[in-house]
Amino acid sequence: MAILPLAALLGFGVLGAVQLMRPPEESFTAKTDRVAPDRVFPLLDDENRTIGFAPPPGDKPVMVNLFASWCAPCRAEHADITRLARAHPGQVYGLAYKDAPEATREFLAELGNPFVEIGVDRSGQGGLDFGLTGVPETFVISPEGKIILHVRGVLDEQRAAEVSAALAG
Repeated sequence: MAILPLAALLGFGVLGAVQLMRPPEESFTAKTDRVAPDRVFPLLDDENRTIGFAPPPGDKPVMVNLFASWCAPCRAEHADITRLARAHPGQVYGLAYKDAPEATREFLAELGNPFVEIGVDRSGQGGLDFGLTGVPETFVISPEGKIILHVRGVLDEQRAAEVSAALAG
């Protein structure tokens, strides 16, 4: 009976070792060409209105950042998101993942709100539909509704430059 838990532990160890040995560019940034989820989210500021990203609003690529107030790395990348929002007005959206709306509002009141609009994903199912592996994650979506860039983890200068280039088209 002790063999099953030991085998599971060994399996997780091997999986973790494989993830650690992957080059950083494979682990964090991936160009992709898959359709954005066909799901709408209530807006943080008006739950009677919704937003969806398949296709996204407007006629330019958009960035959707999945974040949460309880996520320390989300706090760390906030300045990079703010710079992206200034460089690409009207193209930076947020999706509050598994977060209480009051906590999201407090987080943004403290750090500033760089987002055009913010959807609310209380259940977390929308994040899973996107392919989220853990917050923060950022997706760039083409005007046709295809995810063209997926950034896992914190945006840094290099990753923010990749997102900026994708937003510029």
